[in-house]
Amino acid sequence: MTMPELWFVIVAVLFVGYFLLEGFDFGVGMLMPVVGRRTDIPPDVRRRVALNTIGPVWDGNEVWLITAGGALFAAFPDWYATLFSGFYIPLLIILVALIIRIVAIEWRAKIDDDRWRQRCDWGIVFGSWVPAILWGVAFANIVRGVAIDSEKQVTSNFFDLLNPYALLGGVTTALVFALHGAVFLALKSADDIREDAVAIAAKLAIPAVPVAGAFVLWTQIAYGKGWTWVLVAVAAAALVSVVLLTRAEKEGWAFTFTSVAVVSTVTLLFASLYPNVMPSTLDPSYSLTIENASSSPYTLTVMTWVAAFMTPVVVLYQGWTYWVFRQRISSSAIGGSHGLTWAKK
Repeated sequence: MTMPELWFVIVAVLFVGYFLLEGFDFGVGMLMPVVGRRTDIPPDVRRRVALNTIGPVWDGNEVWLITAGGALFAAFPDWYATLFSGFYIPLLIILVALIIRIVAIEWRAKIDDDRWRQRCDWGIVFGSWVPAILWGVAFANIVRGVAIDSEKQVTSNFFDLLNPYALLGGVTTALVFALHGAVFLALKSADDIREDAVAIAAKLAIPAVPVAGAFVLWTQIAYGKGWTWVLVAVAAAALVSVVLLTRAEKEGWAFTFTSVAVVSTVTLLFASLYPNVMPSTLDPSYSLTIENASSSPYTLTVMTWVAAFMTPVVVLYQGWTYWVFRQRISSSAIGGSHGLTWAKK
């Protein structure tokens, strides 16, 4: 394996980690207005239960995106430049939505006013739905290819990105993240909210399976390789398993299989992309590849040593965080604060 190939794999792993972890964060935020509606728990309390399930980990999960962006910039500067200039509008919208979400989570408890908290809750919902959709649109276009000229500039506009394949990708990520979040919420909550989350997950699994299946199959037939049929089969089997497990109220195993579905689908996208990093629809010779878009061998070598030292530290620390805050959250554990209140043993 060459250094550019190694760093293509590393970038793929970072984005897989981001979508796996941030995916259920988005899903919980997307479901905040509806989870617990069938219960007698006050709306503010049930929303705070939902928020507290991701409270200790959501900001750590976003670090995977920052690291992926940094790795992309350092290892593949031409890929980074072409991607961020050609996808400027959707990526800017994602960034604004993420900022709104961060501010809403952090400032929700700063003012003791019901209307303020409602506005913050809708900020969390907006900041969850928009990235969940646009990340699917963006990555589908990366795999499909865009109009890149000989100067490595994207000549297509924002509306060219809204093609049928990309829109299906956006609907797929939105549904899968919502399902992933519902299962995580069931896994991390207790009492009536857990039961409601299980019911929501069972309902979401029904549309998620055919939509995600159609997107994965389209990706494989149009852009996949022979061996990536294995990833298609894994993703399909995982999603079908989620349907059965949510109905059986086995949220632990259901979360395992939504995780498998996310990992296998994102892996399929990167595997379908290889050896390109951004295909050109104008002329294949204009496509950016792992070879012509990468940094110098010396730069990649230095980055590899840094990654070898830092990655285990980060993974161990984040794993420890999940272990410490592994308890379920119930409505009775929510105190007087309207912000993040984590349950204790």
